[in-house]
Amino acid sequence: MPIEISANSRNLHGTGANRRLRIQGRLPGVIYGGGGTAQPIDLDHKDLYYKLKTDVFHASILSINVDGKKEQVLLRDVQMHPFKQQVLHIDFQRIRQDQKIHVKVPLHFINADIAPGVKLSGGMISHVATEIEISCLPKDLPESITVDLSEMTAGSILHTSDLKLPENVEIPALLRGDNQPVSTLIMPRGGEVADESGEESA
Repeated sequence: MPIEISANSRNLHGTGANRRLRIQGRLPGVIYGGGGTAQPIDLDHKDLYYKLKTDVFHASILSINVDGKKEQVLLRDVQMHPFKQQVLHIDFQRIRQDQKIHVKVPLHFINADIAPGVKLSGGMISHVATEIEISCLPKDLPESITVDLSEMTAGSILHTSDLKLPENVEIPALLRGDNQPVSTLIMPRGGEVADESGEESA
Protein backbone atom coordinates (compact mmCIF):
# COMPACT_ATOMS: atom_id res chain seq x y z
CA MET A 1 0.00 0.00 0.00
CA PRO A 2 1.36 3.47 -0.91
CA ILE A 3 2.11 5.89 1.89
CA GLU A 4 -0.76 8.40 1.98
CA ILE A 5 -0.44 12.11 2.66
CA SER A 6 -3.03 14.89 2.59
CA ALA A 7 -2.64 18.37 1.12
CA ASN A 8 -4.64 21.45 0.21
CA SER A 9 -4.37 23.36 -3.03
CA ARG A 10 -3.22 26.95 -2.56
CA ASN A 11 -3.73 30.06 -4.63
CA LEU A 12 -1.50 32.53 -2.80
CA HIS A 13 2.17 32.58 -3.78
CA GLY A 14 5.31 34.44 -2.87
CA THR A 15 7.56 34.82 0.13
CA GLY A 16 4.99 36.59 2.30
CA ALA A 17 2.26 34.01 1.64
CA ASN A 18 4.64 31.14 2.34
CA ARG A 19 5.80 32.76 5.58
CA ARG A 20 2.20 33.05 6.79
CA LEU A 21 1.62 29.38 5.98
CA ARG A 22 4.64 28.34 8.03
CA ILE A 23 3.44 30.44 11.00
CA GLN A 24 0.18 28.45 10.82
CA GLY A 25 2.08 25.14 10.88
CA ARG A 26 1.63 24.51 7.18
CA LEU A 27 4.31 23.57 4.66
CA PRO A 28 4.27 25.05 1.12
CA GLY A 29 5.00 22.68 -1.73
CA VAL A 30 4.33 21.86 -5.36
CA ILE A 31 3.34 18.88 -7.50
CA TYR A 32 4.65 18.88 -11.07
CA GLY A 33 5.30 16.65 -14.09
CA GLY A 34 3.42 13.64 -15.39
CA GLY A 35 1.91 15.63 -18.23
CA GLY A 36 -0.02 17.92 -15.87
CA THR A 37 0.38 21.53 -14.81
CA ALA A 38 2.26 22.51 -11.68
CA GLN A 39 -0.04 22.46 -8.62
CA PRO A 40 0.92 24.59 -5.60
CA ILE A 41 -0.08 22.87 -2.35
CA ASP A 42 0.31 23.16 1.40
CA LEU A 43 0.63 20.32 3.90
CA ASP A 44 0.77 19.75 7.65
CA HIS A 45 4.37 20.53 8.62
CA LYS A 46 4.55 18.28 11.69
CA ASP A 47 3.25 15.23 9.82
CA LEU A 48 5.67 15.70 6.92
CA TYR A 49 8.63 16.49 9.18
CA TYR A 50 8.41 13.09 10.87
CA LYS A 51 7.66 11.23 7.64
CA LEU A 52 10.84 12.69 6.15
CA LYS A 53 12.87 10.99 8.88
CA THR A 54 12.07 7.54 7.43
CA ASP A 55 14.04 6.07 4.52
CA VAL A 56 10.94 4.49 3.02
CA PHE A 57 9.29 7.90 2.53
CA HIS A 58 12.18 9.00 0.31
CA ALA A 59 12.20 5.83 -1.79
CA SER A 60 8.50 4.99 -2.21
CA ILE A 61 5.61 5.89 -4.43
CA LEU A 62 3.38 8.20 -2.39
CA SER A 63 -0.36 8.72 -2.69
CA ILE A 64 -1.15 12.39 -2.18
CA ASN A 65 -4.74 13.54 -1.64
CA VAL A 66 -5.25 17.14 -2.75
CA ASP A 67 -8.75 18.43 -1.98
CA GLY A 68 -10.17 14.92 -2.38
CA LYS A 69 -8.28 14.04 -5.59
CA LYS A 70 -5.57 11.38 -5.27
CA GLU A 71 -2.38 11.27 -7.33
CA GLN A 72 0.69 9.07 -7.20
CA VAL A 73 3.93 10.99 -6.75
CA LEU A 74 7.58 10.73 -5.81
CA LEU A 75 9.40 13.01 -3.37
CA ARG A 76 11.86 15.03 -5.44
CA ASP A 77 13.22 17.90 -3.36
CA VAL A 78 13.17 19.14 0.23
CA GLN A 79 14.39 22.57 1.33
CA MET A 80 15.35 22.71 5.01
CA HIS A 81 15.94 25.74 7.24
CA PRO A 82 19.71 26.22 7.74
CA PHE A 83 19.55 25.83 11.54
CA LYS A 84 15.94 25.31 12.65
CA GLN A 85 14.18 21.93 12.62
CA GLN A 86 11.88 23.20 9.90
CA VAL A 87 11.06 22.20 6.34
CA LEU A 88 10.71 25.31 4.17
CA HIS A 89 9.46 23.80 0.91
CA ILE A 90 8.81 20.39 -0.62
CA ASP A 91 8.51 19.17 -4.24
CA PHE A 92 6.67 16.11 -5.56
CA GLN A 93 6.72 14.70 -9.09
CA ARG A 94 3.72 12.92 -10.60
CA ILE A 95 4.36 9.47 -12.03
CA ARG A 96 2.90 7.57 -14.95
CA GLN A 97 2.58 3.80 -14.77
CA ASP A 98 3.95 3.37 -18.30
CA GLN A 99 7.10 5.45 -17.77
CA LYS A 100 10.27 4.40 -15.95
CA ILE A 101 11.24 6.36 -12.88
CA HIS A 102 14.69 7.07 -11.44
CA VAL A 103 14.80 6.75 -7.66
CA LYS A 104 17.47 6.40 -4.99
CA VAL A 105 16.67 3.47 -2.71
CA PRO A 106 18.48 2.38 0.47
CA LEU A 107 20.89 -0.56 0.53
CA HIS A 108 20.07 -3.25 3.11
CA PHE A 109 23.23 -5.09 4.17
CA ILE A 110 23.00 -8.67 5.47
CA ASN A 111 25.32 -11.48 6.63
CA ALA A 112 28.29 -9.29 7.56
CA ASP A 113 28.83 -11.35 10.72
CA ILE A 114 29.41 -14.59 8.77
CA ALA A 115 31.69 -13.13 6.09
CA PRO A 116 35.02 -15.06 6.18
CA GLY A 117 36.97 -11.81 6.34
CA VAL A 118 35.07 -10.84 9.50
CA LYS A 119 34.55 -14.20 11.21
CA LEU A 120 37.97 -15.72 10.52
CA SER A 121 40.24 -12.76 9.86
CA GLY A 122 38.90 -10.16 12.27
CA GLY A 123 38.25 -7.63 9.52
CA MET A 124 35.59 -4.93 9.41
CA ILE A 125 33.01 -4.12 6.75
CA SER A 126 33.10 -0.55 5.48
CA HIS A 127 30.02 0.68 3.61
CA VAL A 128 31.08 2.98 0.80
CA ALA A 129 27.46 3.58 -0.26
CA THR A 130 24.20 3.40 1.69
CA GLU A 131 21.81 4.06 -1.21
CA ILE A 132 21.80 3.60 -4.96
CA GLU A 133 19.90 5.06 -7.90
CA ILE A 134 17.76 2.58 -9.80
CA SER A 135 15.45 2.75 -12.81
CA CYS A 136 12.22 0.79 -13.22
CA LEU A 137 8.50 1.07 -13.85
CA PRO A 138 6.51 2.24 -10.81
CA LYS A 139 5.01 -1.22 -10.27
CA ASP A 140 8.50 -2.73 -9.93
CA LEU A 141 9.91 -0.24 -7.42
CA PRO A 142 11.54 -2.07 -4.46
CA GLU A 143 11.73 -0.54 -0.97
CA SER A 144 15.44 -1.39 -0.82
CA ILE A 145 18.20 -3.44 -2.45
CA THR A 146 19.59 -6.31 -0.37
CA VAL A 147 23.38 -6.61 -0.29
CA ASP A 148 24.68 -10.03 0.76
CA LEU A 149 28.11 -9.75 2.40
CA SER A 150 28.50 -13.44 3.29
CA GLU A 151 31.30 -14.14 0.81
CA MET A 152 33.53 -11.15 1.50
CA THR A 153 37.13 -11.96 2.41
CA ALA A 154 39.98 -9.79 3.68
CA GLY A 155 40.67 -6.96 1.25
CA SER A 156 37.74 -7.76 -1.04
CA ILE A 157 35.56 -5.09 -2.62
CA LEU A 158 31.89 -5.47 -3.52
CA HIS A 159 30.95 -3.40 -6.58
CA THR A 160 27.66 -2.18 -7.98
CA SER A 161 27.80 -4.90 -10.65
CA ASP A 162 27.81 -7.55 -7.88
CA LEU A 163 24.37 -6.54 -6.59
CA LYS A 164 21.47 -8.89 -7.22
CA LEU A 165 18.61 -6.75 -8.48
CA PRO A 166 14.90 -7.54 -8.48
CA GLU A 167 13.35 -8.35 -11.84
CA ASN A 168 12.94 -5.40 -14.24
CA VAL A 169 15.17 -3.13 -12.13
CA GLU A 170 18.28 -1.49 -13.60
CA ILE A 171 21.13 0.62 -12.27
CA PRO A 172 21.65 3.56 -14.68
CA ALA A 173 25.29 4.03 -13.59
CA LEU A 174 26.16 0.53 -14.83
CA LEU A 175 24.64 1.31 -18.22
CA ARG A 176 27.07 4.24 -18.39
CA GLY A 177 29.99 1.98 -17.47
CA ASP A 178 30.29 3.43 -13.95
CA ASN A 179 30.89 0.47 -11.62
CA GLN A 180 31.41 1.98 -8.17
CA PRO A 181 32.37 0.14 -4.94
CA VAL A 182 29.58 -0.53 -2.47
CA SER A 183 31.39 -2.22 0.42
CA THR A 184 34.96 -3.11 1.31
CA LEU A 185 36.40 -5.44 3.93
CA ILE A 186 39.32 -3.83 5.71
CA MET A 187 41.73 -5.23 8.26
CA PRO A 188 42.62 -3.49 11.53
CA ARG A 189 45.98 -1.75 11.32
CA GLY A 190 48.70 -4.07 12.58
CA GLY A 191 46.25 -7.00 12.78
CA GLU A 192 47.18 -10.48 11.65
CA VAL A 193 45.13 -12.18 8.96
CA ALA A 194 43.82 -15.67 9.52
CA ASP A 195 43.35 -18.15 6.71
CA GLU A 196 40.07 -20.00 6.08
CA SER A 197 40.98 -22.77 8.55
CA GLY A 198 41.26 -20.15 11.30
CA GLU A 199 45.04 -20.46 11.60
CA GLU A 200 47.22 -17.38 11.44
CA SER A 201 49.00 -16.75 8.17
CA ALA A 202 52.76 -16.56 8.22
